Amino acid sequence: MKKINTIIFDLGAVILNIDYKRTIDEFKKLGIKNAEYLYSKKQQSKLFDKIETGKITKEYFLNKLKEKTTNSSLDEVKNAWNALLLDLPEKRVKMLKELKKRYKLFLLSNTNIIHIEAFKKKIGKKKYNEFYNLFNKVYYSHEINVRKPSKDAFNIIIKQNKLTINRVLFIDDSPQHISSAKKIGINTFHIDGEKDITDLIVDIIQ
Repeated sequence: MKKINTIIFDLGAVILNIDYKRTIDEFKKLGIKNAEYLYSKKQQSKLFDKIETGKITKEYFLNKLKEKTTNSSLDEVKNAWNALLLDLPEKRVKMLKELKKRYKLFLLSNTNIIHIEAFKKKIGKKKYNEFYNLFNKVYYSHEINVRKPSKDAFNIIIKQNKLTINRVLFIDDSPQHISSAKKIGINTFHIDGEKDITDLIVDIIQ
């Protein structure tokens, strides 16, 4: 591996703790059928693809989800959707602060405006801004209108920041995202969920 000078991080399950099962369970409570096939880590319907690529508004998305429930309110649907968001461990923020001294850092996340607004509210505006500013630039799928595993998601970062592709490391918890990055020459590391990124980072970057 040529000496790494840039690291692209995924957000959910790498930096921010998330639990898809919580949202799936909440969907089921609202009467949404086949919730695990509608939205999960491995697959999701086109409705979720559209909100994550900014093709539909949050209002349209929530109303479409509401139609799948048994007479739930929009707030109940929104809360169920946000149930997967957990905590932002301080040790991971500290890790990013240390890495920032030596590497260019980028964030590339398949996400949506509803989750980002909830994330900001959950940790507070000040803490969110501090976190956001740890990265040279943040790339949310709903803002760049493309989501992983599309190669375009990676190429946007490479081209906009004039990065040398074989000096870039991408860290993600999704095998299909890792595979896509590898195909265009990016160094990768797959987080499988058994160990914390803070326990692995020293070995990863060496």
